[in-house]
Amino acid sequence: MSAWTGTDDDGEGSRSRRPYVESPIIMATVRIVAPFVFTLGLFVMFHGADSSGGGFQGGVIVGTVVLMLAIAFGVGPTRGWLSSTLLVVQLVVGVGLFVGVGLTAMAFGGAFLEYSAVPVHHASKYGIELVEFGIGIIVAGTVVGLFFALAAGHELTEEEEVAE
Repeated sequence: MSAWTGTDDDGEGSRSRRPYVESPIIMATVRIVAPFVFTLGLFVMFHGADSSGGGFQGGVIVGTVVLMLAIAFGVGPTRGWLSSTLLVVQLVVGVGLFVGVGLTAMAFGGAFLEYSAVPVHHASKYGIELVEFGIGIIVAGTVVGLFFALAAGHELTEEEEVAE
């Protein structure tokens, strides 16, 4: 999909599209801010076990970075860069991390997500961090996927065009 946005009524009942206008100020700001916001999201994700934050909050922050890129550089180019296949793989990896940590504990005779059953020094700390990271990956992928679904818009059918 090309970087077109908005609709204008040209007075004859039909709609014409106008091109997405790139703002150099927004583009420069996003180029500078995006790496810091992404790092903050990862920080919140990994420190959720020890302080405020966690996988959900960090995942939303990481997903917001993609939204900032789409707003600054256009939804079409961002969607082309971040394919739907990559989003599906991201969700599968997140779920795999979560389930993998739980099944690892069960393999060592514990309950699902019973970190202390795993014979590793600080197993609880590492297990919680992996679970938080998996949840963060799932949430970031969901936020980006929902944004792309909403940005796809709605094409007018012939009946809707006649009604206008």
